Amino acid sequence: MLGGRSPWAILGFVEFHCGNYGRLEKINPWARPGQGMPAARLPRIQSMVMNISGRHHRRHPTGNRNMDRLPTRRLLLSSSAGMLAATATAAKANMGLPEASPEDIGIHPRRLARAHDLLEQWTKGPDAPMPGAALAVGRFGKALKPRLFGRQGPEPDAEPIRPDAMFYMASVTKPVIYSCGMMLVERGQLNLSDPVSRYLPEYSGKNKDEARVLHLFTHASGLADELPDNTELRKAHAPLSVFVDKALKSPASFAPGTSQSYSSLATILTAEIVRRISGMPIDEFVRKEFVDPLGLKSTGLGSRGFDRARIVRCTLPEYQKGGDFGWNSRYWQEFGSPTGGLFSTPADFGVVCGMMLAGGLSGGMRLLSAATVRMMTTNRLDDMPEMPEPIRRTKPWGLGWRLNHLGQSDSWGDLIGREVYGHTGSSGNVVWMNPATQGFCIIFSNYLRSRAPWRLVHISNIVASAFE
Repeated sequence: MLGGRSPWAILGFVEFHCGNYGRLEKINPWARPGQGMPAARLPRIQSMVMNISGRHHRRHPTGNRNMDRLPTRRLLLSSSAGMLAATATAAKANMGLPEASPEDIGIHPRRLARAHDLLEQWTKGPDAPMPGAALAVGRFGKALKPRLFGRQGPEPDAEPIRPDAMFYMASVTKPVIYSCGMMLVERGQLNLSDPVSRYLPEYSGKNKDEARVLHLFTHASGLADELPDNTELRKAHAPLSVFVDKALKSPASFAPGTSQSYSSLATILTAEIVRRISGMPIDEFVRKEFVDPLGLKSTGLGSRGFDRARIVRCTLPEYQKGGDFGWNSRYWQEFGSPTGGLFSTPADFGVVCGMMLAGGLSGGMRLLSAATVRMMTTNRLDDMPEMPEPIRRTKPWGLGWRLNHLGQSDSWGDLIGREVYGHTGSSGNVVWMNPATQGFCIIFSNYLRSRAPWRLVHISNIVASAFE
């Protein structure tokens, strides 16, 4: 924070309305990246920010002399030029976000070191409760060098974790799938307000005919999380088409928009909508429209094309042990499940976080519109008049991205508010982004999250406390 304000306030002070050259159109002290700030105007805006922060201090347009007492020029320039411009070269070269020191981006190094120490402790030795882990933290379009800990697998004699390790993301996959759906909304090919049956005519029946696409994106459709025969299908190495067919025929347990229940089946149907509209398999769409434009070379929906030795092996739940269908099997790794089939590295996914915090911009390229990012990262349960107030207030969901359920058992942390958005993965992951601090936290691991979810909360709390 800069003098109690978001660093984006500085850009808000010099923001010009498109078409009104040379005239201050508005002052928005909480302007978020990409809002009313065309990329073509970036050089002019950067110049203004440098003038504000450099030798010739300017007054705040409202006459506030506290502008002259801003913290260091380095932090201010990191928040402006770093967020929207400095990512260009690194993204194109697949280097992740530009690397920074903690001091460069307003992170307290000794506080952050507590997280490193704790992860080192948890991943040490053959009986470590968390065999392997990674932590990536960033802010203002830059990132600290990711830290890796422990082993490449849960086996006591597993090799040390590789510098190029790729983690199984599990359900952190879902926001990527919904982002692909929102691309079709932007292109005029999909409406969230349309009945699901407009795109999937087979989806019909009680509590299904009135379902809207919005209900799929917010887990408010009434569909179950998984198919009742999910394990049997995976044991038989069933293809994705079988899961889609069964999801289309699955019952909805409540009228859409009247409650909220996490649903992997809703994500399967969303991926099928993307496939039918685009004519591309979902893994191909993700690669061509999401992964490649961001310059991510170590991310994919499914592991095909990657060296399997790079993939971090997960601690398996009991039902997966002894079979050839679990998270560590070639079948599941190459399956490319839209509900949980993404593989990535901390550096790669840091680019995704940076893009979201920059309002859809990455390396001078716009992946998503600022309007889309706003809708995806604010509580869309508010749009449902029949949604019970306690659910709407305490279990907020955006479009694909979840907001922090502060005070609830599934909260990601006690020091991050309800405006923070992200997602978790059952294989041991949590990712969150804080629009107030413009910071993000990525925790990847290969321990079973359900056994001790509090571990990730501890790390989140430490990281949140390190943002100045």
